[in-house]
Amino acid sequence: MKTALRVLVLLLLGTVLAWAAPAEKKPVRKDRSGLPINIKSNDLAVNNVTRIAVFTGKVVAKHDDVTIYCDKMTVYYGEDKGDVEKIEADGNVRIVQENRLGTSSHATYETKLGLITLTIKPKVIQGSDTVTGKVITYYVDEDRSTVTSDGDTRVEAVIHPKSGKKDAKKGK
Repeated sequence: MKTALRVLVLLLLGTVLAWAAPAEKKPVRKDRSGLPINIKSNDLAVNNVTRIAVFTGKVVAKHDDVTIYCDKMTVYYGEDKGDVEKIEADGNVRIVQENRLGTSSHATYETKLGLITLTIKPKVIQGSDTVTGKVITYYVDEDRSTVTSDGDTRVEAVIHPKSGKKDAKKGK
């Protein structure tokens, strides 16, 4: 009887400790900070004092699976010149990642946070689905986004049903 009671107490204690112990956290996002950014353009102006580089003319920047196209790109470096803190894209901005396309007139890419913010007529297209609003914020490595509106611009989403699903009206 005492042995059975001890086993029961040990099992209960083990269960309580398992619940109390912090769960092993899996990284929510991929760390791209060590990956190179390849930028091509017609022209480049660099100011090492302010740690800013401005690329102009048919700019194409690739960072892992994210590709940014624009007319002008401003790159802000940290203390270590190879450490990119932020990228601003202006004019005819197109950002492609896998099957997603984001367009706007201005975008900010915070590389360490994996955060892209589209402003000035932003639109995201994925397959045949679209979303527009005042500001679209996309968390690159978390596969999530937020879309905000203001008094003049409302959020609008067009979502198409996936093919092969039953037609609800016909009951098929």
